[in-house]
Amino acid sequence: MAQQKVDPAQVRAAVLGVGEWLRGSGVEKPGRAEIAAAVKGTVRALAAGAPGHSVEVRVPPFAAVQCIEGPRHTRGNPPNVVETDARTWLLLATGLLEFEDAVRAGAVSASGTRAGEIAQWLPIVPLAANS
Repeated sequence: MAQQKVDPAQVRAAVLGVGEWLRGSGVEKPGRAEIAAAVKGTVRALAAGAPGHSVEVRVPPFAAVQCIEGPRHTRGNPPNVVETDARTWLLLATGLLEFEDAVRAGAVSASGTRAGEIAQWLPIVPLAANS
């Protein structure tokens, strides 16, 4: 999969568009297109900031990337996988949820010895919990 260019301003705008929903301030759930833009943008920003192929990050049905320097995975199931739903990913990507807490709560599946390394690349677009 070819790496796509990431426009930080577009990623930030997409995240801000779903920010109130992420904070749980009683606003209606954004539409699929808005959620998709925020997920795809933040996942691509992660891959751009932490280039490599040793960890696969999956946020179905919106995005999957390989990131973190290390051995390239090419066949079968990757040994290091992080998978979660869109809302949980966006909470992680904004710093509203800590990676370890999400794993402990079962909201994130992190398999392999290197999966936890993505935590050092989070948040991608920090949002304050009450702003």
